[in-house]
Amino acid sequence: MIRPTTLIALAAASLLAACATTPAPAPLADTLAREPQLSTFNRLAAQAGLTEQLRAAGPLTVFAPSDEAFKAVPAKTLEALAADPVQLKAVLSYHVIDGRMAAADVRTGGAKSRQGANLALAKAGSFITVDDAVVQQADIVATNGVAHVLDRVLMPPKK
Repeated sequence: MIRPTTLIALAAASLLAACATTPAPAPLADTLAREPQLSTFNRLAAQAGLTEQLRAAGPLTVFAPSDEAFKAVPAKTLEALAADPVQLKAVLSYHVIDGRMAAADVRTGGAKSRQGANLALAKAGSFITVDDAVVQQADIVATNGVAHVLDRVLMPPKK
């Protein structure tokens, strides 16, 4: 027979173990930095000076392209962006909207990006698209917003 004190000790140990493996809530910049598939996005956001914006109060929604998405961008395009911080910031800001938009909140229509142009959002069941990109992982929750991982890098429309 198991003693009640043994059960309490086991329950406490389980709770402590769960707390130890769950990262503490953090702003988007820090939350996204924990995601291995977003290392290119994080590096470029830092280079463009967006890290502090992603730590600000928010709320924000970030549609972050995965490392695989960045690999699909022609090398010359990435090199040109890396050499032009203003253009890099514009491209990355096109992936950010004001307000917290969880996957359940997405409605078909437009959303104004921080870059200034509208993003085309569409939803069919749990399938979500942003312009011509597909959300691969939804609802990465942070203290100042939420992020969704995209399979493509979005380019703002030419002005």
